[in-house]
Order: sequence, then C-alpha cells, then structure tokens
Amino acid sequence: MDTIKKFISYYKPYKGMFFMDMFCALTLSGIDLIFPLIVRYLLDNVYTMGDGNKILHYVIYIGIAMLLMYIVRYFCQFYITSWGHVMGAKMEADMRSDIFNHLQKQSFSYYDNTNTGKLMSRIVTDLFDISELAHHGPEDLFISTIKILGSFIILMNINVKITSILFFLTLVMIYFSYFYNKKMKFIYKKNREKIANVNAQIQDSLSGIRVVKSFSNEEIENRKFERGNMEFLETKETSYFIMGKFFSGNGFFQGILYLSVILTGGIFISVGETTVSDLVVYILYINTFLNPIDKLVNFTEQFQKGITGFERFLEVVNTKPDIQDNPNAIEIKNPRGEIQFEDVSFSYDNKDTILDSINMKIKAGKNIALVGPSGSGKTTFCSLIPRFYEIDKGSIKIDGIDIRDIKLKSLRNIIGIVQQDVYMFSGSIKENISYGRPGATDEEIIDAAKKANAHEFIMNLEDGYETYVGERGVKLSGGQKQRISIARAFLKNPPILILDEATSALDNESEKYIQKSLEDLAKNRTTIVIAHRLSTIKNADEILVLTADGIKEAGSHEELINKKGLYAALYNMQFGQVS
Repeated sequence: MDTIKKFISYYKPYKGMFFMDMFCALTLSGIDLIFPLIVRYLLDNVYTMGDGNKILHYVIYIGIAMLLMYIVRYFCQFYITSWGHVMGAKMEADMRSDIFNHLQKQSFSYYDNTNTGKLMSRIVTDLFDISELAHHGPEDLFISTIKILGSFIILMNINVKITSILFFLTLVMIYFSYFYNKKMKFIYKKNREKIANVNAQIQDSLSGIRVVKSFSNEEIENRKFERGNMEFLETKETSYFIMGKFFSGNGFFQGILYLSVILTGGIFISVGETTVSDLVVYILYINTFLNPIDKLVNFTEQFQKGITGFERFLEVVNTKPDIQDNPNAIEIKNPRGEIQFEDVSFSYDNKDTILDSINMKIKAGKNIALVGPSGSGKTTFCSLIPRFYEIDKGSIKIDGIDIRDIKLKSLRNIIGIVQQDVYMFSGSIKENISYGRPGATDEEIIDAAKKANAHEFIMNLEDGYETYVGERGVKLSGGQKQRISIARAFLKNPPILILDEATSALDNESEKYIQKSLEDLAKNRTTIVIAHRLSTIKNADEILVLTADGIKEAGSHEELINKKGLYAALYNMQFGQVS
C-alpha cells in the first residue's frame, strides 16, 4: 500500500488533467452502455409499429441523437488518447527528475558499489512502463468498472437467471486472472533484473571499447554479452508462455460466455421466459461486457510491469545518501583555507583501514605535497576534505569548523580539484572549461585557458573553443584533456586547491609551463599536491610521506633528503642519485 500511495502522489500536480480524463472515460462508457438499450427500444417499440412514416420519423430523431452522442464520444476519446498520454509522460518526467536529482546527492561510496548500466535501466526502461501504467491504469480500471457494473445492472433488469450465469462465469474469469497475475509479477521482476544486467554489460563494454580492441578481446565481450542476453531471453520466453496461457484461457472463457447466452437464451425463449429482442441485447452486451474484461486482463499485465518498475524506482529514491548536510550546517564565509586532521581514520565499507589516526595541520596558504607508495591512501586523504567519503572517526576542520557542520555545496565551492583521471563532458571545450564556474565570460574562460597553457592548442583546432570534444573527450589527447581540467581549476579560483597528479599526462615541455602556472595559482591559497614525479614538489612548503601505517615523514625537500629515509629512497629511485 505504501508503494501505491507513493505512486498516487505523482498525480497531485495534474489533478485537473486526471479528473478530466476520468470524466471523459465516464462519458465514453455511458455512451457505449446506452447503444444496446437503443437497439432494444427500436426492436420492441419502433420497428413493430407497422406505419412506415412513424418508423422513419423515430429513426431520424434517434439517428440524430446517436450522431451527437458519437461526436461527444469522439472528443472524449481524443482527450483520453492524447492528453491522457501527456499526463503519463509528465509524471514519467517528474519521476525521472526525482531519480536523477537523488542520484546527484549520492556519495562516491554509492557509485563504488552500483553499476551505471543498471541505473540507466531504471531511469529509462522502467520509467517508460510506469508512464503507461500512470495513464492507462486508472482509466482502464474506471472504464471497465463502469461498463461491467452498468452492464450487470441492466442485464439483471432484463433476465435475472441468464445474468446470474454470466456473473458466475465472470467470477471464474476473475479468479483465473488473479492466479496468473501473481505468476506474471514474479516473472516481470526477473525480466527487469536480466535486462538491467544486459544494459550494464553493454555500457561496460562500449565504455572500454578501446581496451577491448587493443587486446583483440571482441570475442570475450561477445561471449559475456551473449550469456546475459540468453538469460534475458529465457525469462522472456517463460513470461510469454505464462502470457499465452493467460490470454488463451481468457479467450476460452469469453467463448463460454457467448455459448452460455445462446444456449440459455434459446431455452428461455422456448419456454416463453424471454424474447428474441432481449437475446439480441444480451449478445450486444456481451461485447460491451467483454471489452472491459479484456481491458482488465491487459491492465493486470500493465500493472505488473509498471508496479515492478516503480518498486525498482523506489529502491533508488529511498536509498538515503550516506553523506548529507547536518540540520544546523552553515555556509562558510571568507575562508582562509586552514585544514586540520584530528585523529582521522577511514576504511572503505568498514573493511581494511586505509588511513589510521591521522593528525596534522595545514596552515592557510601553505603548499603541501603528499608522496608515498601506490595504495598508501594519498587520493583517499584528499577525497575526505570535500566529504566525497565520510570518515570513520575523528574530525577534519577548515578554519576551525568541522566540515560536517558546513553545507556540502559551500564546502565544495571553496575547493578546486584537478584529478589524475580527467573527465570531459560531451560538449565543447568552452563548456568543459566553464564547468569550473558556470556563467563565466568568454574573456575569463580564455584567461583561464592561457594560464593552463591550453589557449594555443585550442586556437589551432578547427572550431577553437567551440570544438566538440566527443564522449569523455575522445577527440583530445591526454595532455590536452589535462590542461583543460587545469583551466577549470584556474577559472574556479578556490581558496583550497587539490592537485591529484595534475601534470601526469603532460609532456616535459608542457609540464614546465603548467608547473609555473600552478605555482602562481597556489600563491596565497592552501594547496595539496599528490605527485609521483618528485621533481614537481621540490618547492613545496612541506612534504608528507604517507604509507599504510600513516604519515611516516614530514619536512621540506632538503630536510627529507638529508634524513635519508623513505622519501630519499623514492627520490633516489627516480633520479638515480641524491641531489
């Protein structure tokens, strides 16, 4: 019931459209119910008059009345088909907005454990079926109820015995539908899970197509896809067999309804308990009766598709983000950029500890470098500052304020990050740079590109700053993407800067120019640099050597070289000598 209530809540903004749709459905049903009664009236009272002029007179008036009714029916049907679908599409759009906005709030941990292809399936495939249910569900249920009840009341007034037989057969059909309805719900859920797996495999394979081709592993990907595709086919086959039994069974019962009316009607005519005109009306009403039963049959299939899709939709939107603003969180004003770690520990999914009891203080405006072996937690260390992950214990403070007491948007607005794994959005170079500060002027964007040593190569491209970069920046080299990423950080101009291997993809000449630009950018702002190229951090105010056991060494380049410890060993390994 909670699921149904939540589903109904999406009708609220479109109450006017919904009630108009129901009114049109009521009018349409009423017109369909009246037609057999008009036929009965003509058979019993008009065609038996014997006076041709009178018959013609009545037929003309009844014909005009019926024409007006069918004109009204035309407009009702048009509204139901067009605006009813528009209402469903609007609700689908609302749900898609809700799920997308909710996904934007999730932390890195959520995406570490969730497949993107499966999320795409929930956003696209599942919501389409929900849209169809939103439109057709209430309308079909309402029309069917009106027609079945209306037909039943009218037929009871004509002949109770025949109607009772029809009613008994209808109850059997309803039980039959209920029985297969339960089976279909289970199999439709399986279908959605399998197609989500197929979508995930497609997304994974196409995203890594260059790796696939470089290793000539197209056959492996084909086999992986084929396995998921066949599993989906198997569940689809099962669902079609159940559907086959369902629809053929209902078709059989419909035939039994006709047969029972003809047999019982013939018996009652023979004993004088009913008339031929009443039998004709019964046959006409069976059509009126069977049409809503067909709709109910279709509704059960549609309901199971839609409601299982909605349940999967709710699984996502009911997943609370593990990182949220505290109720009393504040905006940080005029930040200086002082960062302090107090007894900070962190592990992924409460498993192996990555950082353990870290204590350190970075003064505002200082340039700090993090070095150490791969897997020592350098990137994780930096990811904790903007709360991409939540620490297990301890606290991280900026200007003496616990970051959990600062609004997430405010916190992340004061931190600029240039990551090792550069992501380019599908669009132009200008759009990708302006992502650092939406609304920036062209002059500001160009200035940022110049500082990142990117302006020259951009201007050499055919469309300059309007050049389309392709999906994930596929049309640009690694160094070009890195420079655009650095230009974003220049444009954002934050008081705290995190450079995670920011120059790793650059050639030596470009690195030299950008290193100077980064040094200029780092002036008077707190900067944390993660670097494997130790030559790029020789001028850092302080270098921290991070290992699995925590911060092992700290000091300037000269101090650490003179210690002849881990840093000196790493430096010596890169350059072959201590200098």
